[in-house]
Amino acid sequence: MSLQIRKVGVVGAGTMGAGIAAQVANAGIPVVLLDIVPDGAKDRSTLAKGALDRLRKAEPAALMHDGAARLIEPGNLEDDLGKLADCDWIVEAVLERTEIKQALYRKLETIRRPGSAVSSNTSTIALQVLTEGMPESFRRDFLITHFFNPPRYMRLLEVVAGPESDPALVDAVAGFVDVSLGKSVVRCNDSPGFIANRLGIYWMQTAVVEAYDQGLTVEEVDAVNGRPFGIPKTGVFGLMDLVGIDLGPHVNASMRAVLPASDAFHRVDRPVPLIERMIAQGLTGRKGKGGFYRMDRSGGGRTMLAIDLATGEYRPQQKPSLPEVEAGAKDLRALLGAPGRIGTYAFRVLAQTIAYAATLIPQAAASIADIDEAMRLGYAWRWGPFELADRVGADWLVEHLRAVGLDVPAFLADAAGKKFYRVENGKRQYLGLDGAYHDIVRPQGVLLLSDIKLAGKPVLKNSSAALWDIGDGVVCFEFTSKSNALDDRTIDLLGKSIDLVKQRYKALVIYNEGENFSLGANLGLALFAANIAAWGEIEKQIANGQQTYKALKYAPFPVVAAPAGMALGGGCEIILHSDAVQAHSETYTGLVEAGVGLVPGWGGCSEMLARWRAEPKLPRGPMPAAGKVFETVSVADVSKSAHQAMEKKFLRPTDGITMNRDRLLADAKQRALAMVEGYKPPEPPVYNLPGVAGRCALNAAAAGFHRRGLATDHDLIVADALAEVLTGGDADIIDTVTEQQVLDLERKAFMRLARTAPTLARIEHTLETGRPLRN
Repeated sequence: MSLQIRKVGVVGAGTMGAGIAAQVANAGIPVVLLDIVPDGAKDRSTLAKGALDRLRKAEPAALMHDGAARLIEPGNLEDDLGKLADCDWIVEAVLERTEIKQALYRKLETIRRPGSAVSSNTSTIALQVLTEGMPESFRRDFLITHFFNPPRYMRLLEVVAGPESDPALVDAVAGFVDVSLGKSVVRCNDSPGFIANRLGIYWMQTAVVEAYDQGLTVEEVDAVNGRPFGIPKTGVFGLMDLVGIDLGPHVNASMRAVLPASDAFHRVDRPVPLIERMIAQGLTGRKGKGGFYRMDRSGGGRTMLAIDLATGEYRPQQKPSLPEVEAGAKDLRALLGAPGRIGTYAFRVLAQTIAYAATLIPQAAASIADIDEAMRLGYAWRWGPFELADRVGADWLVEHLRAVGLDVPAFLADAAGKKFYRVENGKRQYLGLDGAYHDIVRPQGVLLLSDIKLAGKPVLKNSSAALWDIGDGVVCFEFTSKSNALDDRTIDLLGKSIDLVKQRYKALVIYNEGENFSLGANLGLALFAANIAAWGEIEKQIANGQQTYKALKYAPFPVVAAPAGMALGGGCEIILHSDAVQAHSETYTGLVEAGVGLVPGWGGCSEMLARWRAEPKLPRGPMPAAGKVFETVSVADVSKSAHQAMEKKFLRPTDGITMNRDRLLADAKQRALAMVEGYKPPEPPVYNLPGVAGRCALNAAAAGFHRRGLATDHDLIVADALAEVLTGGDADIIDTVTEQQVLDLERKAFMRLARTAPTLARIEHTLETGRPLRN
């Protein structure tokens, strides 16, 4: 019988151990968190309890909901070791010292249940070293599970099994962290640094030493190692500030000690005196007094400073003007082949990183697909090294590496004339060491829209959306505009899709694989229309959106929304109008229109009223539901997780949550199919709303915030418009108010606010800065 993981133990309550415990609790699994007893401690479990307190306050949040903290039981290794006896999986996350880890393993062997899994979160110590001298029973149940920090948000989990590890047990742990913890598992060989850190450390060290050799500034380095390479804007020096500059020398020392003398890492492993001085002065990055970047708050101001790599002195940060980088964002060869120090630097960093990646097969990884996956998920690269190689061409890389006297690994040389990835018969394939192409095989239960696109064409399509057949009579509606913003073309295709599904399909899923589900309506188009006084066109779009969302809600087939990332404004209203939601756990949703001086315009107010009215714990009567919706919408409240979205009523208690984003579409499809038989659309709601008296009460609450300086003058105007919608306008408390009447009130309030100068100023400011204007 395969291992079933119903309870987890974590030993080591530091940053990683506590973060792992939090993610286990986020999955609804009870977890025991233990650490040592500090000398002289009054509370013998103070380390684990302190870690739990920090988890509750962490930003970004480590816990997805308040209930997760109650699933974590803190304790200490001397008094509570026995609590690990009924744990199905024990994770060790103690100091990176072999003797400390092995001493713990020996204690665990005395109490753990036979067949329970034990894993180490080590990032540097080989499994062979960790298990040396341990009994056969321990070696059979042991593996490495390397999480990335922070464990809630970083999707990569590297798994290393030993030659004696029980394959079924390893599969059970890998399956659990995949489905329950939401991690994408990459199997690694037992080699130093595994995959992501092995390559990531090399890339960072190469980027630093080449910066000195080519005479670049920190800003230039981060610009090159950013958008053109598909790397987050932190680049290299910003990333070092983020993770801690003092971590680098320790990691490099570890790699230096275990990598063979022939490894290319040793050629870039040079001491950097500036970094040594910075660490000695406490300049360790964001956690210290500053790093390569530092905020100067002297004189009451805020000036970002950057360090001069030559002098070690701080100076005001400068935005470099690098036409090569701009060109490289469109054509990577244009950057790598550019004459001068910028092009030389870019080529030497990227080409050497790709070449080093080519040496890691099969030493660290079984395939290029595993290496690319590890770098995408562990370092948030948009493209892995071999995907980057395809963007410039293996032939070009080999030719230019040889031209400057750099090593060309055999695998890279053998790839000349080929691509590392290709599409064959609708399937993506990767180039193997054997020179043949192999299908990329997804785990069971994973369905990706990107794969479906390789095998077919959309059923319907325009410039803002597309409809895809995902099999078994289910179609997927995808937003495709920038930021997945919703515009008239999105609404038009959604209407056409509803009509088509009625005729030919069983169910509809609304899903996409963008960074965010949707940031709401296209404010840029709305501002343009307002600037030319096209008020009739704006009102027409609001009305069209309302009627299309109603058609979605009352369609004669099930509709399942599958959001991930941000689902704001109109994106949230899509969720509210769906029959069911299968949300990724990292769904951040809310009706945020008040932030730009508007009210929800596509039915969000009506849907939220219906949900709060159905809440059994809420007092009866017309006022409580209106008050709750006002509390949420007037402050543009956004959930910080899908669990929190349930608490705020953006999701129903019956909606589903998927922890692994790669499984979201398959889960949503199955939920839609399960609803097909006997499906009936919902009945339209009818409301009893508090009317003018309720509007006065809500305005009085808003006025109280205004008196305390928590609301602006225009906030009061927006709040009044929202209050009018939520209380039914001129309706009497004994009147019934229909859904359409609430929609009419929404539309009128929206149009009234859209004509005000403060609202237009808010929209313009948000578009320019990405931040709300408090006017």
